[in-house]
Amino acid sequence: MSQANPIRLFVTHLWEDSDDYLRVFEYLESARNFFYRNTSKPELRPEGDKEAQKEGLRKQIAPVEVVIALSSLYGVSQDMLTFQLLYAQASQKPVVLMKPFGSQAPVPKVLADLADEVVDWDERALVDAIKRQARHEDTTRWDTIEFKMD
Repeated sequence: MSQANPIRLFVTHLWEDSDDYLRVFEYLESARNFFYRNTSKPELRPEGDKEAQKEGLRKQIAPVEVVIALSSLYGVSQDMLTFQLLYAQASQKPVVLMKPFGSQAPVPKVLADLADEVVDWDERALVDAIKRQARHEDTTRWDTIEFKMD
């Protein structure tokens, strides 16, 4: 992964920006040396019925290496979120599922079953999961804890 070869990703949406949708990009932008290209376009809602919307989602998901799924959308539209994950799975695109933000509520089983990896809202966990799922890059990071002994 480099600026010349960014990871192509799609973040699930329901044709509008949500707090969680925007939060994903805040996390990704704050990550050092992480380059990505977003193919999700929630602002470009296609004219027509649900089938036209589904076709628009297929076009956005087709070129990606990884799908980031927002479990918070499940309560808003189960069928559209499930469609996006089923299409990703059928297209052999790995899915990184984000747990509900700021909640201890469990991830719905149907979503967990469609995900390759489930992560907390943590910038490092998200970036590492994307690298693992999209490029099979294993990141071995170590935390350094400094302490003073008297």
